[in-house]
Amino acid sequence: MVQRLEGRVAVVTGGGSGIGLATVRRFASEGAKVVVADVDPNAGKAAADEVGGLFVQVDVTDEEQVKALFQTTVDTYGKLDIAFNNAGISPPDDDSILTTGIEAWERVQKVNLTSVYLCCKYAIPHMQTNGKGSIINTASFVATMGAATSQISYTASKGGVLAMSRELGVQFAREGIRVNALSPGPVNTLLLRELFAKDPERAARRLVHVPLGRFAEPEEIAAAVAFLASDDSSFMTASNFLVDGGIAGAYVTPL
Repeated sequence: MVQRLEGRVAVVTGGGSGIGLATVRRFASEGAKVVVADVDPNAGKAAADEVGGLFVQVDVTDEEQVKALFQTTVDTYGKLDIAFNNAGISPPDDDSILTTGIEAWERVQKVNLTSVYLCCKYAIPHMQTNGKGSIINTASFVATMGAATSQISYTASKGGVLAMSRELGVQFAREGIRVNALSPGPVNTLLLRELFAKDPERAARRLVHVPLGRFAEPEEIAAAVAFLASDDSSFMTASNFLVDGGIAGAYVTPL
């Protein structure tokens, strides 16, 4: 593996599973020191132990815990180079706007959008001290496209992540801090499998629109994150990096 991240320090929220875990492994394989942040102490610690990194248990909706996460990172490793703000949820009670209650709406907004706000708020000052940095915020292809099988709060939260990433990328560009949104298509994770196992018709309706004809693997998304974290993407900021199997570019898919 090319050591593009040699000597760099990275924080990954939601690092205990799915895209986060795949990215922890990818970052470590490219030479980074990785801080795994997760609300699940077992999964998070296992991920950190696997790569010789540091585990910090954190509720990403809690401002003081998020602030402490980045301070602990700098106290331990001396700096912060990369923040992959990836933690998120997609619960079954987030559905059509006609059936989704305000409690479900607010819970998803808090985990998916407010947490990214908090992570950026407390990562950026450390990167200013360092004189550079790369922030990657997990949005989604649904931030770009509409879906008739709606998860209204999830979709709205990812649109917010996309807009916020664009604004921060512009604001801090001259300080050497790049901020990009990563927009995956459907990914073969436990979260997606659980969602689709409950509703095979919904899964089929989604899959038919993917030109590549399959869902992504977490490792494919992690490769995109590593690109955005590295100097290979040094002229990219305020971007929406779609890794969606062609969904957003499709009008008619292949037979």
